[in-house]
Amino acid sequence: MTEFAGSAKKLSSSDYEKAATELMCDVAAVRAVVEVESAGGGFLKDKRPKILFESRWFNKLTNGKYNKSHPDISTPTWVRNYSGGSKEYNRLNKAMKLNREAALKSTSWGMFQILGVNHLLVGFSNVEDFVKAQSKSEKEHLQAFVNFVKNRKIDDELRDLRWADFAKVYNGPGYRKNRYDEKMAVAYEKYSDGVLRPTTLDVQLALFKHGYDITADGITGPKTRTAIMEFQSENGLVTDGVAGHKTLEALGLTEKADPITIAKNLS
Repeated sequence: MTEFAGSAKKLSSSDYEKAATELMCDVAAVRAVVEVESAGGGFLKDKRPKILFESRWFNKLTNGKYNKSHPDISTPTWVRNYSGGSKEYNRLNKAMKLNREAALKSTSWGMFQILGVNHLLVGFSNVEDFVKAQSKSEKEHLQAFVNFVKNRKIDDELRDLRWADFAKVYNGPGYRKNRYDEKMAVAYEKYSDGVLRPTTLDVQLALFKHGYDITADGITGPKTRTAIMEFQSENGLVTDGVAGHKTLEALGLTEKADPITIAKNLS
């Protein structure tokens, strides 16, 4: 079997639900990010994960040793020199012959294009194990994404649907130019099926009315999370700190159909 080829198994509904539970957010929010970031899935037709080889990172990790001899795969600054598709493996293989570890770390892997150098952030002690996981299935891609979001501490941004704040960290400063935040907002609207959930601000105001001393700022911080868990405990609910359907109902909050979205879907 070709190195890096795996099962290429697609994501299932339960995979999305597990990720949403870990991130304490809507399934629709996870699906929105997947749609914008995955570009049609995480694997090539030959069952190898989609990759992009980053010449700037190879330069950085090898101290510019190969800049003169291999300018196509080692550059001091970012250059749009991608070959695309399966041809990216030609570049990776060329770099691996020079320095395998640096090459793997200089490559973005899978549905979410997580850079190998970030293997610690996504739960792997070394890049080889990270790459092996990324070569298995889209489920592994999604778990790496969950770990990345949690360790970069942008799970609250995702949970609160603050798309610009999320994209600024996840996609970098160029997110506005590429309209990542707008694309995620549109995708979320589609996957939420025209249902408007009470916002974090709505939850905070409801908790305040129930006697909890919290600041209503629309951001799910530690105090809000603690207040939700205390409310759940006092009302015989699962104390997971997530304002799910039963918690919203106990708070007197309900989901409402969004007439604008529904009209769009019917047109």
